[in-house]
Amino acid sequence: MDVNEMTELVASTADKDPLVGLGAVARLHAELERVEAVLVRRARNNGATWPQIAAVMGVSKQAVHKKHAGRGLFGGRP
Repeated sequence: MDVNEMTELVASTADKDPLVGLGAVARLHAELERVEAVLVRRARNNGATWPQIAAVMGVSKQAVHKKHAGRGLFGGRP
C-alpha cells in the first residue's frame, strides 16, 4: 500500500458513516501489522535483540517475541 492510499484511508476514518470509517481502520490495521512484521524482521536481520525491539515498540520482550518469533517467509507460523 502506498502513502497516498494510506492517506485516503486515514481521511476515511472521519466519514459521516461509521461503517466506512471502521472499514478504513481495518485496512489500515492490516497494513500496519504487515509493515511492523517487515521492520521487526529487518531489525533482527541487522542484529537487533528482542529487548531492543521491544523497547522501541513500548512492549515487553515476551510480547514482541511471541508475536514475531518463528514467522516464516510469508508471515505465518511454521
